[in-house]
Amino acid sequence: MFRGAWALVKGFHLLLSREELRSVVWRMLLLLLVLFVGLTYGVFELSTWIAELMNPGGDAWYIDFYNWLLSLAAVILALAVGIVCFMTLGSIAAAPWLDQLYVRVGRLNGIELEQALLPWWKSIANSLWNSVMPLATFIPLAALAVIFLLVPFYGTIAATVIWIYASLKLLSFEFMDTPATFSGWKWPERKSQVEDNKWYYMGFSGLAMLLLIIPGLNLFVLPAAVVGLYPQVNSESPELSINSE
Repeated sequence: MFRGAWALVKGFHLLLSREELRSVVWRMLLLLLVLFVGLTYGVFELSTWIAELMNPGGDAWYIDFYNWLLSLAAVILALAVGIVCFMTLGSIAAAPWLDQLYVRVGRLNGIELEQALLPWWKSIANSLWNSVMPLATFIPLAALAVIFLLVPFYGTIAATVIWIYASLKLLSFEFMDTPATFSGWKWPERKSQVEDNKWYYMGFSGLAMLLLIIPGLNLFVLPAAVVGLYPQVNSESPELSINSE
């Protein structure tokens, strides 16, 4: 788990320390900013709706604490939804720039990646398709979380844990989309990669989810993830140096 989190840290360092990588990131920031602003409003509305939906009412002695717990769970659930939507829409819309970014990471490691020759519309179409397949693993867990929401108190806690786990797993597939596409991985290979390295991706996506809550910094998480996952996906370059000039 720590190895995955550290890979994201190295991705951030390399992204911000190399001008040839930063120059690609600047092109996608406005798009990511617009997505972030729109989804922030959506998260606020969603958390309010969830809290009202789960509010049991009544005047029992524990009702104030229970309402506080429900409000906290509503915020966490809404944030998870917003983060997943932000990463999914961002990875699709910014796919051409992420392709360029990954090509430049390959060049830093002495590898010329030809996938960048794809036209922009094909990059977006491929990213869209690769974002649909992971929903097959997310939807059953999300449905289970919704069922637990119907159970008072402990069900709320269980639903929150399940929803966070499902979100982290879905984020793992979103983050690996560009690296996996360049490696020619189809859905079975992607699923196998996440399952065989579960704790690596939990650490990677867990740290990313925390950073995505921080305004400003969250705009750099997606490109940093693409850079940070290069060693994990590309066996020809097992390590990225954090001391790159």
